[in-house]
Amino acid sequence: MDFVTILSREFSLRPQQVQAAIELLDAGNTIPFIARYRKEATGSLDDQILRELAERLEYLRNLEKRREEIEKALTEQGVLTEELSEQLKTAATLSELEDLYRPFRPKRRTRATVARERGLEPLALRLMMQQAGDDPLQLAAEFIDPDKEVPDAESALAGARDILAETASDSAEIRKELRELLGREAVLVSKGAKEEDSVYSMYYDFREPVRTMAAHRILAVNRGEREEFLKVTLEAPQDKAREIVKNAYVRGASAASAEVAAACADAWERLIFPSLEREIRNDLTDRANVSAIRVFSENLHQLLMQPPIKGKVTLGVDPGFRTGCKLAVVDENGKVLDTGVGYFTLPGNEAGKAAAARLIKAFVRKYGITAIAIGNGTASRESEQFIASLLPELPGAAYMIVSEAGASVYSASKLAAQEFPDFDVTQRSAVSIARRMQDPLAELVKIDPKAIGVGQYQHDLKQNELTDALDGVVEQCVNQVGVEVSTASAELLSHVAGIGPALAKNIVAYREENGIPSRAALKKVSKLGPKAYEQCAGFLRVRDSKNPLDATAVHPESYEAAKSLLEKLGYDLKDVRGGVADIIQRASRYGHERLAAEIGIGLPTLNDMLSELKKPGRDPRDELPKPVLRTDVLDMKDLKPGMELTGTVRNVIDFGAFVDIGVHQDGLVHISRMSDRYIRHPSEVVKVGDVVRVWVVSVDEKKKRIALTMVQSRMS
Repeated sequence: MDFVTILSREFSLRPQQVQAAIELLDAGNTIPFIARYRKEATGSLDDQILRELAERLEYLRNLEKRREEIEKALTEQGVLTEELSEQLKTAATLSELEDLYRPFRPKRRTRATVARERGLEPLALRLMMQQAGDDPLQLAAEFIDPDKEVPDAESALAGARDILAETASDSAEIRKELRELLGREAVLVSKGAKEEDSVYSMYYDFREPVRTMAAHRILAVNRGEREEFLKVTLEAPQDKAREIVKNAYVRGASAASAEVAAACADAWERLIFPSLEREIRNDLTDRANVSAIRVFSENLHQLLMQPPIKGKVTLGVDPGFRTGCKLAVVDENGKVLDTGVGYFTLPGNEAGKAAAARLIKAFVRKYGITAIAIGNGTASRESEQFIASLLPELPGAAYMIVSEAGASVYSASKLAAQEFPDFDVTQRSAVSIARRMQDPLAELVKIDPKAIGVGQYQHDLKQNELTDALDGVVEQCVNQVGVEVSTASAELLSHVAGIGPALAKNIVAYREENGIPSRAALKKVSKLGPKAYEQCAGFLRVRDSKNPLDATAVHPESYEAAKSLLEKLGYDLKDVRGGVADIIQRASRYGHERLAAEIGIGLPTLNDMLSELKKPGRDPRDELPKPVLRTDVLDMKDLKPGMELTGTVRNVIDFGAFVDIGVHQDGLVHISRMSDRYIRHPSEVVKVGDVVRVWVVSVDEKKKRIALTMVQSRMS
């Protein structure tokens, strides 16, 4: 199989790009490294394309491996003909391969197997000839044998039909044609299996063509069926399907033809349709799985890449009722300065509220707190109201509601226990809440991505595929931002290209004992060999290094080129530390192609180098809109239809987006109210973390539902 040609065609890429990507991947290079530092070779393919290319390459290689296994098995059976060999070579999917192998695959004991054991295959072959003068009963009479459990002619005919039915059901051509028919015309039907009302009520009398079913509806129906609220079937164009099977085998209108026609109908109803129904249901689930994982991945990417709130001493609040609200003060770098407990959420506890107010004011005065992060879990509403009431007495301070999703998972984890052995789980949670506002990426990498809560039906998805996809997103984000090696946690370091959990721990252990004064010092870390260094060095920053290039994304392999570039443009290496503001203008005057040729690098590397030298260690998140810090508070009862609000997108799903508008309950903007133009998916308009303007459509306090619109004219 020519992988390069196939992938070039499928991805609309030049063969040279695909060939280079395959060679780099096969040589053990990581995707972030290839995307960032091998742009000349791949034609600047980005992380996403490289991941999709790698996944498709793996599929094609598995396809080729399976093709070889089938060819070997057929050769050993002595049934591999030139025609079959050619069909195997041209099969483009695993299902096509398996269809071709189906007639020869070892089978469990079937009705046809039994009929063959009873000596009825010659009768089946004679019937298949469909000669005009043949009387099926007379032909069958020759095969009556009570010792073989064939007591009469009708039993013999039934066995022969079973053989013919299995033969028809094993036909790769027929299965392919029927699969295409069902793909075009089959309808998925679900009916209520219980009288009681449930979240699946809308599917109690539901039907939709399989070709148009959206991922979230497929997953909802699957879950409803699994929980026994729904009975789900596939409705097929039965007459057309029977005709396809019949046309493949039935010739003329003889009595024998009638037997063959009966066998064809049986093949469709008993063997082919149940098999294809399972296959199509599985294909639907796979399609939904891919779509849901893509949405989850996009949401996670946006969440991790939310801009950090830098330079603010922060108070983290983990809300609670009976046990109080745990408080944690962290400095600008996330170091814990103090902790406490405030009892201000229970009604009537005036003494507790007064004591909590004194404690928080003391924290603000002592540490200069200007940002307060409040978790959005139990008692969040009451905590927000209390903190907001204090703000007039806390000059310069503002608050933000922070998603607690996954905080409890982290707090109870082995990692958290190692980080804060003297804290209980709620104190750790308060620290995590503060830190995830300061730097979402650095804190959220400590949590299993599946626990962060920005997906849909995530527990129904293929967990291995979901884990691989989300791990890829985390890796992409961490390497895109870069990591300060002198302060990064082992968990954050473990996501850097070329570094896994074991190497990350070795780096931290070496750092604690010796410090890491430069990138070159990383070579002394135990088990961090040349290949790992090559992969990770460019993504690690050492801001206090004597070499200012160590604080940039310029790879050590390009240091000499960077020095030559600076010299040609009239700069010195020490100029890099504060950023060379006009370096791109000077480079333009000198000529980019001339520069690249003279210092021996490609244009993509030159452009990346110029951007880095202009703004060393730049954080791509700084260019995005900052999160909204609030100084007031709203209640659900304050909302009125038509009210205009500013909110933050918390989650994007197939049918809309949930937006935090500061009332503890997120509002839903349905896809139909997101734009005045037609959109196929909400991600075309919004992403997690976006700050959007919305209008209230309706409020249902009893059901805690808020309907919003992003298009003012669509209020109904």
